[in-house]
Amino acid sequence: MTGRVHGKAIIVTGAGSGMGRAFALGLAREGAIVGVLDVRPEAADAVVEAITSEGLQAFALVANVSKREQVVAAFDRFVDQAGRLDVLFNNAGFNEPMHLLDVTEANWHAVMDVNALGTLLGIQEGARRMIPTGGGKIVNTSSIAGRQGFPSFAPYCASKFAVNALTQAAARGLAEYHITCNAFAPGVVDTPLWTKLDHDLMSIGDSQRPGQAMTDFAAGIILGRAAAPEEIVGTALYLASSESDYMTGQIIMIDGGMVLI
Repeated sequence: MTGRVHGKAIIVTGAGSGMGRAFALGLAREGAIVGVLDVRPEAADAVVEAITSEGLQAFALVANVSKREQVVAAFDRFVDQAGRLDVLFNNAGFNEPMHLLDVTEANWHAVMDVNALGTLLGIQEGARRMIPTGGGKIVNTSSIAGRQGFPSFAPYCASKFAVNALTQAAARGLAEYHITCNAFAPGVVDTPLWTKLDHDLMSIGDSQRPGQAMTDFAAGIILGRAAAPEEIVGTALYLASSESDYMTGQIIMIDGGMVLI
């Protein structure tokens, strides 16, 4: 079997559902050995079963990405099984909307710990496993919320601005080790994260009926609709493959034209 990432050993965090699941399947179908990492063991196992049922290679990994010891254990397990780590997708993340004046310290830390600290830990521990084998690629999941602030998503926006800064810092700090670091910034993607957001935004009074939140946010998309997770896979494959070898420190907008910069 050949493919754009044939033989590459790749970990995807937050791979139990949504974009992460789509990435894991897409990368495996292009020849990668995939570490399906999620905080929910049953979700990771289900994705691995879907991949291996096609005769492809994947391993289930479990970790809370904001806990270094869990990240270390999961990454070490993957390297023991796959032999190396070539590409890391720091994709795990979540949002818990609150009105700006209602944001609590607990809400701030919960969102920032997973989305920002989790990305930092992934960069560090991923790089430590890439350096001995000559380099690799780190890909971070940013967002349109990393380009502009939304009043009911303040901690989430801050966390994604942080992802952009970490991407640039890692690109500069890891270039000498032949490690590139890039990010992609989706907009409205029809995933379980948005299903939860729809419920959460109704609960705080930002929308009045099911589906309204996604419809309202998607109204600003030039292409006229939300994305399916599978429509982001091509960007993920590009960033994981040799086709992006001369790119580093960049945040690619893949949002259907919501934010033009």
